[in-house]
Amino acid sequence: MTDRKALVARAFIEAIPHARAIGMRLDEIGDGLAVISMPYDPRLVGDPETGVIHGGAVSALMDTCGGAAVMSHPTGAVGTATLDLRIDYMRPAAPGQRITARAECYHVTRSVAFVRATAFDEDGARPVASATGAFTLERPAGGAA
Repeated sequence: MTDRKALVARAFIEAIPHARAIGMRLDEIGDGLAVISMPYDPRLVGDPETGVIHGGAVSALMDTCGGAAVMSHPTGAVGTATLDLRIDYMRPAAPGQRITARAECYHVTRSVAFVRATAFDEDGARPVASATGAFTLERPAGGAA
């Protein structure tokens, strides 16, 4: 991946206010692959009795990671938006642990990109959630990558 594409993908994430608000960090980016993590934050707890992070925060992480994967794809996307995102929650994330999402843009058409993503907590043995999504694919004027 060119440095320019990496910068564009990083700027995409940093421009999203909720991504900054919940502490998302871009850990890896390149050629249709993105890895983004977020720290445990008591403000994001969905169940006060267990301390488990709310599924909406996990969803936001996976959605943002999917968009970043599209932005880093070699087709040279200049913009994207979520069309459809299906998330299957496998288990609660362990309280106190960072959650990491990994997304891969595995297929693109002229205007739609398809993504698979998985989220893990620090134990990493079993996924917290998995997702599949479709995203718009905005190409640069003239179609150049």
